[in-house]
Amino acid sequence: MEAKAIHRFARIAPRKVRYVADLIRGKDLNDALAILHFSPRAGAKVMGKVVLSALANAEHGGKVAVDNLYVKDVHVDEGPTMRRFRPRAMGRAYRIRKRTCHIHVVLDDERD
Repeated sequence: MEAKAIHRFARIAPRKVRYVADLIRGKDLNDALAILHFSPRAGAKVMGKVVLSALANAEHGGKVAVDNLYVKDVHVDEGPTMRRFRPRAMGRAYRIRKRTCHIHVVLDDERD
């Protein structure tokens, strides 16, 4: 039985989170949480919260063996980009892009 969690509109660039998603894809849950805890990357903290949310969803459902969970699927999609402007020299404006992403985590207890 699968358990999933989605964090939409996370205020971090998807590129930063994809590095971390590649590290934990296919790993056991305890290994994935250890990797995220000790990773210095910025996306590790956000990804850790989503994985813990998926774990809580698995425990709440009650149909999943929590001891056998592994990260079945992780993907990070691009969200909307907020655009802000900063003044620059000679009256020009400089666009600052504040990127967001959608993080999807699926945990499962049955390996295929």
